[in-house]
Amino acid sequence: MDITDKNKYKSDFKRELDKFAEKLEKYVSTDNGDWSVKGFIDVYKNIYTISSDTKIVSKILEIHIFPQILQFADSIDYKIILAEKQNWYPDLTFVHKKNDEVKFAVDIKTTFRRNDKTAGFTLGSHGGYFKERDKDKNIQFPYNQYTGHYCLGVIYTRTDVSEDLSETEIYQVEDLQEEYETPNKKVGEREVTTVKNLKSITSVIKDFDFFASEKWKIASDKQGSGNTANIGSIVDIADLKNGNGIFSKLGEKWFDEYWINHGSATLIKDGKPVKITTLKDFLEFKGRTDLWKMIVEKTTKKKTK
Repeated sequence: MDITDKNKYKSDFKRELDKFAEKLEKYVSTDNGDWSVKGFIDVYKNIYTISSDTKIVSKILEIHIFPQILQFADSIDYKIILAEKQNWYPDLTFVHKKNDEVKFAVDIKTTFRRNDKTAGFTLGSHGGYFKERDKDKNIQFPYNQYTGHYCLGVIYTRTDVSEDLSETEIYQVEDLQEEYETPNKKVGEREVTTVKNLKSITSVIKDFDFFASEKWKIASDKQGSGNTANIGSIVDIADLKNGNGIFSKLGEKWFDEYWINHGSATLIKDGKPVKITTLKDFLEFKGRTDLWKMIVEKTTKKKTK
């Protein structure tokens, strides 16, 4: 595939993914912005609420929007291949139905607002398949076989900040009961609360922002989590939605080269070897201090807790 065709497929895919992301907020929300998911229901019509634990919320959100993703893929003439194993990259592989050389990696990334202006994700590994781009270890197809790498981002506000599962509730809803049914008072040892309708149950999250971006455009030059080899995103919400990451003016090649060499390339500073963990140092290492002016600085400072 030549570069012109590749760019055409990428621009078309990004345009459609943007339009799709714009529709998802209404799909998952009530009229007042609350999550339309209230919990799980059993055959006895007990509603079990969920906690705002990020892993639980993320998984249920993925399940919630998955039918829409399938419909979207089909509407733009793509099929979807799911990651064969839980820890493989990416979550979704979009393959063009008429040209299977065209593949797009899409990861669903969810997170909550830390405050009105900041949120953040991890964007996948910068080791393994990211460095060895012709290998298929822990990745559905080798990294270099993908035409582009995208994130479908979901940012939300938590209404229930407790992640303690013991704080979840059990409800019975009058509107769901038949006239002859008597509401349960207990499930096991737990009390059951009766409410008039489903809207009476508080959603654990609300106020969604959905957006789509190429991974490199929202990347920072910092790792995303502890000692694991994950790429961190920028944290300003406006910049995330606008693809205004630290590499966004430099381009994807600099993103690739920086993260392939992150923590292994060494710069001599003041006569001492220093492992390179900032983009500014990396450009100095490459003899390209003329590109410092192209580094996009974050527009808001992250508030300390």
